[in-house]
Amino acid sequence: MDRARSRGAAWLFAAAGLVFLLDRLTKVWAEQRLPGDPIDVISGVLTFRFATNPGGAFSLGQNAPWFFAIASVIVSLLIVVTAFRHTNQLTAVALGLVLGGAVGNLTDRFARGEGFSGHVVDFIDLQIWPVFNVADSAIVVGALMLVVSSFTGDRPTSADPGDGGTSREPADAPAADEH
Repeated sequence: MDRARSRGAAWLFAAAGLVFLLDRLTKVWAEQRLPGDPIDVISGVLTFRFATNPGGAFSLGQNAPWFFAIASVIVSLLIVVTAFRHTNQLTAVALGLVLGGAVGNLTDRFARGEGFSGHVVDFIDLQIWPVFNVADSAIVVGALMLVVSSFTGDRPTSADPGDGGTSREPADAPAADEH
């Protein structure tokens, strides 16, 4: 396995671990601190308010939490299985954000209910948007980063040792002809 792929997997799993940890810590804090006592961070704009959600984004599918659990498991498994295929740092981090967010919300579903039927803890209220959490944010940001990375291609971010770290060419690209 080449170094670029190993490095990509390292970025992916580091991002996923960071998101998962931040998500868990903030949800534990919200669960202990916020019920019945929201915090106005910026009046009329941002409030930390405890809420739970049995469904998916925007509380859709509240009667089918198993659907979101299965989707999270499938997406997570696909990301893990392909983790060592990514050489582009942006793609790797984006997938790590999605993985960390999916596992964070999946953990809620498992810990807060029977099987995977539990509710997800939400606490970030922007007043004009449904209440959400760190995992949701990571999934959305990761998805947007994947869109951006699709335009840049999956080229390695590491450079050839001889070019001073500036090359953006794929590792297996042929050298330019010299005349």
